[in-house]
Amino acid sequence: MGGNIAIVSDRIAWEERELIRSADAFGLHIEWVDDGALCLGDPDAASLADYDAVLVRSRSYTRGGLLANIAEASRIPTLNSAAAINACENKLVLRDLLRTAGLPVPDFRLVLSRRDFEKALRELPLPLVLKPVFGGMGKRVTLLRDADTAQSVYDYVEDLGHAFEQACLVEPYLEGGSVRCLVVGRELVAAARFTSGGTDWRNNAALGNRTESVAHDPEVAKLVDGVVDVLGPGIYGIDLFGTPSGFVVNEVNHAPGFRGVASVTGADIPSAVARYVREVVG
Repeated sequence: MGGNIAIVSDRIAWEERELIRSADAFGLHIEWVDDGALCLGDPDAASLADYDAVLVRSRSYTRGGLLANIAEASRIPTLNSAAAINACENKLVLRDLLRTAGLPVPDFRLVLSRRDFEKALRELPLPLVLKPVFGGMGKRVTLLRDADTAQSVYDYVEDLGHAFEQACLVEPYLEGGSVRCLVVGRELVAAARFTSGGTDWRNNAALGNRTESVAHDPEVAKLVDGVVDVLGPGIYGIDLFGTPSGFVVNEVNHAPGFRGVASVTGADIPSAVARYVREVVG
């Protein structure tokens, strides 16, 4: 039975330290591996040869999927799967997968140009949210309250972003906070509601928003099950927004931060992850 696990990420944060600390109780040895120093490509993957599985926690929205793809090609079990990570890294692909499966997602428009952007402004009522297709942690997500400001904001997207960064989604602004669901395997381990704090309107755990525990909700549980049916079992942070007609799935994070959820719910998320990794590696 294997138990030597690599956490592949760009840095060690609170979550990685807690995962490493919890590993011994489950017969695992987990250590950090710099995601920028693997030099993968050789089918024998020498830099990962000593590991029984790879836990991909790269915060980069390009590195994670690339590393998972090539690790899987070298026959190294990867958590999450390369397919799941690639879907989570691309908000457009993820929403298409979820919507095709019949899961509710916010209305949106793909914006690749100024013409796209202006058409989106005509089709969707203000206020709107402009967000990059590739990105996370609330970065570069902008609230557009009026059309004049919107045009000025898009100047920055158009002039400062490379083609990769210019791919954006425009969607209605949904008030009322978000629910972050921490999933391990197929289990909903904990859920917490995030609402914006201070002058920052964004509901994102990485921004230190106000947090409260969420009791069991059958609607939330059903949506979580649906997302896992689409992506496969794994370790996810699933973000839901409430609307008058029910929750919608906004995003799924393949390398979720969970300090805020753990602190407000008391859930032992690191142990849940270690237990799941133990089951996967056998």
